[in-house]
Amino acid sequence: MKYMKLGSKPDSFQTDGNNIRYVATELATDVTINVGEVKFYLHKFPLLSKSAHLQKLVAATDEETNDEINIPDIPGGHVAFEICAKFCYGMTVTLNAYNVVPARCAAEYLEMHETIEKGNLIYKIEVFLNSSILRSWKDSIIVLQTTKSLLPWSEDLKVVSHCIDSIASKASIDSSEVDWSYTYNRKKLSLENGIDSQWNGVRKEQLVPKDWWVEDLSELDMDSYKRVILAIKTKGRNSPHVIGEALKAYAYRKLPGFSKGIINQGDILKFQTILDTIVWLLPIEKGSVSCSFLLKLLKAARLVDSGEKCMNDLVKKIGRQLYEASVSDLLIPSSEGDDMIYDVDTVLNVVEVFVMQEGGSGQTSPQVSEEFQEIRSPVFVSASSKMAVANLVDSYLAEVSKDPNFPLLKFIELAEMVSSSSRPAHDGLYRAIDMYLKEHPHVTKVEKKKLCALMDCKKLTPDACMHAIQNDRLPLRVVVQILFFEQLRQSSTISSTATTTTEDPAVSPSPRQRGGGCGSTAASSSSPPIPRRIGTGSPLITEMLGTIKGLTNDQLEDIYRLPNNTWEDIPSTSSSREGAPPLSPYTSPPVGPPSRVCLASSQPKRTPPSHSDPKGKSPMFGSSSKYPLPQVDKMSDESSDLIDVIFKGI
Repeated sequence: MKYMKLGSKPDSFQTDGNNIRYVATELATDVTINVGEVKFYLHKFPLLSKSAHLQKLVAATDEETNDEINIPDIPGGHVAFEICAKFCYGMTVTLNAYNVVPARCAAEYLEMHETIEKGNLIYKIEVFLNSSILRSWKDSIIVLQTTKSLLPWSEDLKVVSHCIDSIASKASIDSSEVDWSYTYNRKKLSLENGIDSQWNGVRKEQLVPKDWWVEDLSELDMDSYKRVILAIKTKGRNSPHVIGEALKAYAYRKLPGFSKGIINQGDILKFQTILDTIVWLLPIEKGSVSCSFLLKLLKAARLVDSGEKCMNDLVKKIGRQLYEASVSDLLIPSSEGDDMIYDVDTVLNVVEVFVMQEGGSGQTSPQVSEEFQEIRSPVFVSASSKMAVANLVDSYLAEVSKDPNFPLLKFIELAEMVSSSSRPAHDGLYRAIDMYLKEHPHVTKVEKKKLCALMDCKKLTPDACMHAIQNDRLPLRVVVQILFFEQLRQSSTISSTATTTTEDPAVSPSPRQRGGGCGSTAASSSSPPIPRRIGTGSPLITEMLGTIKGLTNDQLEDIYRLPNNTWEDIPSTSSSREGAPPLSPYTSPPVGPPSRVCLASSQPKRTPPSHSDPKGKSPMFGSSSKYPLPQVDKMSDESSDLIDVIFKGI
């Protein structure tokens, strides 16, 4: 710390109690000056020779007052006045960063200018400030802190502006030129600045990080900090990321409990002001601060009841980089008195902002859209970002579904916001749906249907299909649909393998492998494998699977391509024969071309059931088409209806 000594005479000021100061000298004092509650018994001559204001006050006194002067409004109080009085007596006075501003303001109040005497106190203090204090990093910060209690004097004397400019200039120089001490306790120094402290086992000299100044500035009050950050921004030599790091350090220092997502008891109004100012100072550049930090700010803003503008600004910033967030970041506690555990509406707004970045490919809420119209200018959003947000939303839905008061409409609204194309697989959405059904066992059949309609069964992975087939919480028609598409996927895989084997001359199948009939041993051995443990399901599911396996590959593909058409609308193929008898899963279909893969189970041949019409009509599906129709003997009504649903499209 810099300091300056003034005067050469020994300090002869004495104290009598707490409120009396006097000079120990042979001469009797001839003036009494009251500064607040403290009385100073002094001599007129040394004081009047350097203070124009005291000259005026003494001239205005009369004999009745016994030369007693009152100056209750002097800046810096009795401590600052004592410094000025000692200077007038020529006694030794030490100025430093803590007392220089009070002394400067008091000297201005007492009008201790050069016009009264050369080398007066104001001149000496200005020299000390400009030549020492403002050239020191930490002294400048200390001086700026002392100016708050001396407003408006410190502001009018430009001490505040000079300190801010000095601090901002030092924070804006190249970090390689920093040769003074600073506070830096952050553990990730090397990681953030790309510095390897060791190379080949030899420790290198630690370089100065780009954000070396952020911790020292965290000691400032909010108003001073705001002005310093604005000055640093104006100089434009620090990156938005460094500015963001400074604001993050300040939030952790000034908001108790912020790191844990809470705000401890205290001056809520003060915390609100700090939070609003930090949000206002955030750089506009995307990625200047992490999404996790922004979400912590949002949680804190809700706790201190920040204004709507602050909340909307945070929602916009979070939405633009939502792909960085984690599920724990999005778990925002709901307001007091709310039935739900988490604030889902705020998350809906955040996802809405992300969706609208690229023109709004997902479904959005009209109420939310009106609030964020200004961000509708399209920007490029990478496919990986969309996928990350889709996975994030699915995981978030699975977590909040544990809340028994989480309404179904909120679930559907949030799930539909993310475009289906952003989900290459629907396993995450399936897990969320399953969790909701598990925690809300009283949902109606209609609600289950709406919930499961969000999921595309064709996009479930084999592991998810295995789980879903045995999941008794899902509607039965959804289970059958999953079975159908899983069987179709397996048949397509087997068909592709068989075609490749046939066309490859290097692979010559044995006569047994070339057996033509679907009921042959070769056909039976080449049937697509049924997923493990499916057989352990209900007899109805086993019955459904047997019927599906009775279809040829072309039939499955046509049903897949035309899910909303009835059986009569499916076009004919070369393998169909006019007037062919109906097929049953227990009989073998006609032999097709060599490339066909027969999917029927190798069961013993049985006579077609008597309820089938010899002319090709089926009581289950209506009038016959050019396709032979499968029949099932002794099938239950519920099973029959579900099979009908499969062919008409679920």
